[in-house]
Amino acid sequence: MNGKVLVTGGAGFIGFHLARALAADGFQVDLIDNLGRGVRDAELEALLAGGNTRLLTIDLCDPAAVRSLDDDYRHIYHLAAIIGVVHVLERPYDVLRDNTLMLANVIDLGRRQKALERLLFTSTSEVYAGSVAQLDLPIPTPETAVIALPALDQARTSYMLSKLYGEAMCLQSGLPVSIVRPHNVYGPRMGMVHVVPELLLKAYGTKDGGELPVASVHHSRAFCYVDDAVTMIRALVSAPEGADKVVNLGKQDEEISIGTLAKTIVETVGRKLTVKAMDVTLGSPSRRCPDMSSMKDLTGIVARVGLTEGVAKTFAWYRINVFDADGACAR
Repeated sequence: MNGKVLVTGGAGFIGFHLARALAADGFQVDLIDNLGRGVRDAELEALLAGGNTRLLTIDLCDPAAVRSLDDDYRHIYHLAAIIGVVHVLERPYDVLRDNTLMLANVIDLGRRQKALERLLFTSTSEVYAGSVAQLDLPIPTPETAVIALPALDQARTSYMLSKLYGEAMCLQSGLPVSIVRPHNVYGPRMGMVHVVPELLLKAYGTKDGGELPVASVHHSRAFCYVDDAVTMIRALVSAPEGADKVVNLGKQDEEISIGTLAKTIVETVGRKLTVKAMDVTLGSPSRRCPDMSSMKDLTGIVARVGLTEGVAKTFAWYRINVFDADGACAR
């Protein structure tokens, strides 16, 4: 065994893929998830049946429950959080309170460890949202870009603020920490409330000759396939130089418009459809692309999976497990 690690949010999207990679490499993996968003599907059951992974359904907001966890973790990967536009808009106070409380309890857990080598905290690219609106934000965006806060009375501010405050908590904790800001990571098992699976489902369910309605077609993003994201996370945690760093997580060299993404999806599902431009999504930044120089300098890793390949892999998984099977999927 390579040691014992903890992954919070381990039944969710990135957490599951990370945990599976760690288990395959011989780590003893503890997953924490209250299954509020993640699901106990066939793939998670297969991971748990592998012998070196277990699922602990505890509440990270409960200090006593977190204190019951072990004290011999080599790495702690903290991915658990309240996320999603619906939750952020309907429960902004809960987002602020619970995301901060969960992290505080995880930091206390980290301080209890006998030989913790690294705590990884997943922040968000949303920390740049205020800068997009108020400043001349450079694109691709480096981690050193000036951070401006959106209006604090806006519900959407709650999520980015909980993550920005979380970055400060980690950097002031005295623990060896690495912080990543994910940018549009996608792939199998990510749920249905994200642009890639949403458009895949719509395109797959539309007959030839029909229209595929797409919002914000001229907005652009740089999409990163989940396997690349997991590789970068693991490399950053293992790199001595990665301690006490805030680093973008994503793919810099393939920024595309949402309209181009839609056309790629139509080609992938094999339909003959017309992309119909809809209104711009309120609050959506016109561009988002990370400067990945820091990740490359610290780890030597760059994202390799191109959009065409990644969308094809994602569609194959969704078609087998969700679209044609009505199977469970991480929400």
